[in-house]
Amino acid sequence: MNIYSKKQRWKLILAAFAAIIVFVSLWYTNVLVSQIAQEEQMKARSWAKTIQRKAELVNYTQDLFEKIRKEETKRVKIWAMATEEAGKPDLDIDPTLTFEIITSNKTIPIIQTTSEGRITTSTNIPEETTKDSLKMSRLLRKMKEKGNRIKINYTENAFNYMFYGESSVFVELREVLEDQIESFNKDITSNSASAPVIYATENDSVLHFGNLDSTSMQYSTFVNGKIAEMKEANEPLEINLNEYDTNYIYYADSPLLIKLRHYPFIQLSVIGLFLIFAYYLFNTARKSEQNQVWVGMAKETAHQLGTPLSSLLAWVEVLRAKDIEEETIKELSQDIGRLETVTERFSKIGSKPNLVQHDVNLVVSNTLYYLKTRLSKNVKFSQNGADGEIIASMSVPLLEWVLENIIKNGVDAIGGDGSIDINIVDQSQFVYIDISDNGKGIPKGQRKTVFEPGFTTKQRGWGLGLSLTKRIIENYHSGKVFVKSSELGQGTTFRIVLNKNMQNGRNIHSYSFL
Repeated sequence: MNIYSKKQRWKLILAAFAAIIVFVSLWYTNVLVSQIAQEEQMKARSWAKTIQRKAELVNYTQDLFEKIRKEETKRVKIWAMATEEAGKPDLDIDPTLTFEIITSNKTIPIIQTTSEGRITTSTNIPEETTKDSLKMSRLLRKMKEKGNRIKINYTENAFNYMFYGESSVFVELREVLEDQIESFNKDITSNSASAPVIYATENDSVLHFGNLDSTSMQYSTFVNGKIAEMKEANEPLEINLNEYDTNYIYYADSPLLIKLRHYPFIQLSVIGLFLIFAYYLFNTARKSEQNQVWVGMAKETAHQLGTPLSSLLAWVEVLRAKDIEEETIKELSQDIGRLETVTERFSKIGSKPNLVQHDVNLVVSNTLYYLKTRLSKNVKFSQNGADGEIIASMSVPLLEWVLENIIKNGVDAIGGDGSIDINIVDQSQFVYIDISDNGKGIPKGQRKTVFEPGFTTKQRGWGLGLSLTKRIIENYHSGKVFVKSSELGQGTTFRIVLNKNMQNGRNIHSYSFL
């Protein structure tokens, strides 16, 4: 009966089931993330098409604006020519046509000056400006700065200058164009997906950006790195402003999409931590409950053994009175003494042991003396160590139990025919007890699990011997027990580490080892 193997099998099944759940969860979340990412890309492309159409409208408005400006310049030149012709006294032309041309200008502001710069006439300028010489001088200076000047030759030596500005229609169109450009920029920096976006030229010169830290965007290193990152994440969107210039929109995943990508891992981590904590609490509570049950059973067993032991001691005295062979009575007394030792061991379970300074050589010798007469005659025992006493801190009955468990396991490993060697090493702080056999050995994967409750290779075993051994040494003696070495077909060596000095109350815990 291998309880440990069954438990391990169930653990593997549950671990596989948990792995399947994790895989399905990650796969499904990844599908959702992919779908959302595709939707964001579709929105980005649709948004880019809208931006492209607005860019085309801006381009068209700019072209129209340029055409109107050129037409107005032509009109001003025609108006200047008409004014020039009207001012020539000897020219034989129809004054009606000239007058119509001159009076047809209703929108373009014009200031006419002498060759010396003195203002003579003005057209389409507000009355409050014409009455203020300072305002007129400022307006004239602005027209001169823009280079909007035409020379009017009346005679060979007489000429004036005509300065002109933008018409009211032209000003209104310019305001419309500026509004469109502003709207275009806002659409770029405020996209529907709320994703980080950079609008730049072919040379990665940033024109506008959105959903990015404005302070960081002042540094070219950050900008270049962010553009490279966006290029790798998503294909840039082209914006053709005209047949010569192509700009690009770079964009990254929205914060919501990034959070969604990380969400399953955070969720699984939280769930995993909760399950580990819950498993730890449950396992601790289960072990505590099991220990209490086993402690109760052990003490009840010790109590029940007490009555027949008392009867057996009385029967030994009866046999002595009837002149039974002394050798028989001696062997019977030894077995009764052994039962008393076993009863004492069970009675100590769950109680704080009384550790004393005792000779390790003597404990090992007594244990071997007892086992030699009760195990196969084909097993050879040997005890090696320093001469004299080797003192360590121990509970003698419990240490004898440990030695018996490990030696009996060694005898089972050699099949009742082989050797058991016990080597005792005296160190400055510790005493090492190495118990070796030349049996079948322990596979590497089982060198730690042999100490687990329920682990056994015997068909009728319960797998409690080595588990008791580990708890007695580590919990009661604050020592160590482990598989020092093992080779398949060659044998195994168990090492017990005992403290030489007496342990104080802080190092001894009243744990049950069942």
